[in-house]
Amino acid sequence: MGVPLIQQVRVGAYVLKQRIKGVSRYPLVLMLEPLFRCNLACAGCGKIQYPKHILDKRLGLDECLGAVDECGAPVVSIPGGEPLIHPEIGEIVAGIVARKKFVYLCTNALLLKKKLHLFEPSPYLTFSIHLDGLREVHDASVCQTGVFDRVIEAIEASRNKGFRVNVNCTLFSDAVAPEVAKFFDYVTELGIEGITVSPGFSYERAPEQENFLSRKRTKNLFRDIFRRGKGRKWQLNHSTLYLDFLAGNQDYRCTPWGNPTRNMFGWQRPCYLLGEGYARSFRELMEQTEWELYGTGAYEKCANCMAHCGYEASAVTDTLSRPFKALKVRLAGIRTEGPMAPEIPLENARPAVSVPEVPPEFELAQRVAAE
Repeated sequence: MGVPLIQQVRVGAYVLKQRIKGVSRYPLVLMLEPLFRCNLACAGCGKIQYPKHILDKRLGLDECLGAVDECGAPVVSIPGGEPLIHPEIGEIVAGIVARKKFVYLCTNALLLKKKLHLFEPSPYLTFSIHLDGLREVHDASVCQTGVFDRVIEAIEASRNKGFRVNVNCTLFSDAVAPEVAKFFDYVTELGIEGITVSPGFSYERAPEQENFLSRKRTKNLFRDIFRRGKGRKWQLNHSTLYLDFLAGNQDYRCTPWGNPTRNMFGWQRPCYLLGEGYARSFRELMEQTEWELYGTGAYEKCANCMAHCGYEASAVTDTLSRPFKALKVRLAGIRTEGPMAPEIPLENARPAVSVPEVPPEFELAQRVAAE
């Protein structure tokens, strides 16, 4: 597994503590999104489609560290946009590491070599580098040629300076198992610590909607990938049962509160991928969100989602509840043949609701502040 032992132990102890306290909903990974602006314009991204005055906004250092303290999750993922654009990113990461939280700084790596001096190698810090495939596939995914080669240079520079490096890979409808397997072999040979992999989510604002996978295609694709991965040394940065879920062997429901999101609008409901309103505090998010309204089978927008930010927490909870089940799957390997777990019925899902691109209360607050 690509998750370091110290992180497994700390997260396991944290989850066990929540269970002993009788807490049913708790965060595992804080998705701290300090800005939306990016130096790429990927066709499958729904984060960079905001108007310019929103892309010019960002969370400050105190807001970021305040969100970490308020949430209390043991792991903090810093996505974007491109976090390395943020002028205080070095201080943000240092502040989180000082709190002994595990930080995954998600980056397209175009600025990484130039920004490495802002960071110190630590077992609590991992650069999670966006790389969707080999040269042709990745450059097409980010809609710019030459990016793949710059990413590989950044990976090598980071590892040479002692940093932990993961690859963050999103698979879309054109992904084929033989090429994905070659890609996993390639990045494994680079010496990275792990591979985070997820089927792409169909962002409403993404320019190209036809690129996203259905749940059935996702399961078949991952079965084919895992079939080819037997005997190989891929370090996948996920729990065993989440990988088993991707292969269609588990019937998990989404637990969006496991990966709460804090961005400039507030605490995003219900999850990182789906913005359906915002809470003013983490407590308000957890206590006043109508969680039962979301997830596959409950809401039309969630129909095809199998992303780790929704289902990894479900798998981790199951692992702690039934450790021998998880151990059995780990020892036997992911099953790639035979019947799949029953699919979640979609006929009773509520219809998709149109939500304003920018929350009206945010725009009002900005106007009041300007006056």
